[in-house]
Order: sequence, then C-alpha cells, then structure tokens
Amino acid sequence: MQSSGKPLAFHLVHCNVATMRGESHQAVMAGFFERLDALNALADRSPGFVWRLDSEEQEVLAARIFDNDRLLVNLSVWETLEALEHYVYRTAHADALRQRAAWFEPSARASLALWWIPAGHTPDVEEAKARFDKLWANGPTPDAFGFRRRFDPGGNPL
Repeated sequence: MQSSGKPLAFHLVHCNVATMRGESHQAVMAGFFERLDALNALADRSPGFVWRLDSEEQEVLAARIFDNDRLLVNLSVWETLEALEHYVYRTAHADALRQRAAWFEPSARASLALWWIPAGHTPDVEEAKARFDKLWANGPTPDAFGFRRRFDPGGNPL
C-alpha cells in the first residue's frame, strides 16, 4: 500500500459486514449492485484512499469465516479517519448508505469495525474477523471501534 500524501506511521482500516436480503442476482439486491462499481471507483479516487479488498475469492473466504453465505464484506484502508468520513458521509456513498435497509438485513451486532495498522500493512478477512470478535465481545476499544466512539493510533479516545 502506498500513501498519496506524506508518509504516515499509521493508516485506518475500515471493515463493514452486511447480510444481503437476497441472493446477489435477485431483484431485491439490484439497486445495490447497480451502484457498487461506481461507489468503488469513487472510493478509489478519493483523497486519503489507500487500498481495498477486491477479490471474489476473498469474498467467498469471508462468507466462510463469518459463517454466512449472504454476507458482503467491505475492507479498505484510509490515510485518516477524516478521509474515510468524507467518503462515507459527504459523497454519493451517503445516498447509498441511507438506502441500506432496503438491501441488507438489520444486525443486532456492530456491522462496522475500524482499527489502526502500521502504514504498509495489508489487512485480510481473518484479521477483520478477529477485530469484529473483539468488538462484539468488548464493545469499542482501541483494537476495534466505530465512528461514535473513536480512538487515535496510540489508543487514546478522540
């Protein structure tokens, strides 16, 4: 992974998991999949974007690791929390986010995990699962947190 700006000691991993309301080819999911390529392209060219998981093989592995055949996993790395927030809430992604209930089942557990990694490290779905397990067991901590309760790379609350 390479940073688009000055070198940073840490990058932020973003992972969200969601269970589709139907199979990817079914009408209930059409609106989501019609937007997916454009939203991924927007992320790829967004300031602060570093990397994202983009492999069908990894998606299959993720479904197996999380034990859910209709699970979608979005795993990406960003230079800063602010860069990720800008993409999530201040771009076309925000419109898709508002419509997520039409495509994904509600979850009683956190569906978003954030954590800091050394710049240059590439996370994988096994790492993401371990972070979700920590978040689900302990709530937000420096090991895994969300937008509401955040931590800096040193583990200090923001």
